Amino acid sequence: METGNHSWATDFILVGLFQYGQMDALLFTVIAILFAVALIGNITLVLFFRLDQRLHTPMYFLLSQLSIINMMYISTTVSKMAANFLSDTKTISFLGCKIQAFVFLTLGGSEALLLGFMSYDRYIAICRPLHYPVLMSRKICCSMVSCAWSSISFNALIYMLYVFQLPFCQSRKVNHLFCEVPSFLPLVCEDTSQYEHTILMSSLVILLLPFLAILASYIHVLVVVFQMHSGKGQSRALSTCSSHLTMASLFYATGLSTYTQPHSLHSPSRDKVLAVFYSIVTPVLNPFIYSLCNKEVMGALRRQMG
Repeated sequence: METGNHSWATDFILVGLFQYGQMDALLFTVIAILFAVALIGNITLVLFFRLDQRLHTPMYFLLSQLSIINMMYISTTVSKMAANFLSDTKTISFLGCKIQAFVFLTLGGSEALLLGFMSYDRYIAICRPLHYPVLMSRKICCSMVSCAWSSISFNALIYMLYVFQLPFCQSRKVNHLFCEVPSFLPLVCEDTSQYEHTILMSSLVILLLPFLAILASYIHVLVVVFQMHSGKGQSRALSTCSSHLTMASLFYATGLSTYTQPHSLHSPSRDKVLAVFYSIVTPVLNPFIYSLCNKEVMGALRRQMG
């Protein structure tokens, strides 16, 4: 392997979960099953939201967007990951890696903002119900989603273009499951502290601020819920909010652990475990948590089946 800035024309090697390819056949089977479950579950949710008129509300519009993101999320990373389990080379082209990193950053950032919008929706619905039709109109919902996609896409494009023009003068082996920006920094042969500082600031804005907003909104929601005199209203509000808070906590905790540390403190093994959570586990759990913990979705399921 030549040193210097010559690695741009070569493929990268994705090490995967284990460095020496242990249990690749078993891992392929497990990943393929999880991939199928995530796709079928999220597609089913989106279809329910489209087919059942009672679910044509802002909350389920945002939830359908989340399901679409999760389908794209797991398709972007897991398809190549599963193929590499059965490959001896485990390579990915330079262009393919750039595309995967860009799409992954875009989807991850969009999901982070979307989860914040969903908590805002629940806050308005429960704490300001009379203003809900105005503050969460169809136009406003579409504007929020469009703003999330466009702003995060631009941000992801800048970070992707910058990191891939850096000189990769060490091994081409990326000790990770897929092409993710933090996993490339150990391969760069120049100081990346300024770039890492920029990633940290962006992560605090995109990940930490929405998470704090979610916690603040749900504190207000809980105060209002426990002041309700209707046990049915309390149960409905708590089931909806608890499912959303569960998914948000899992996503933000793993994302912040990855993107708010300098690469010198990163452990490849820990990063892989965290990546499994926010790239595989979250898309798989999403349809189950938002359906089994939501009485309206379960009602729609019974109506469609009955």
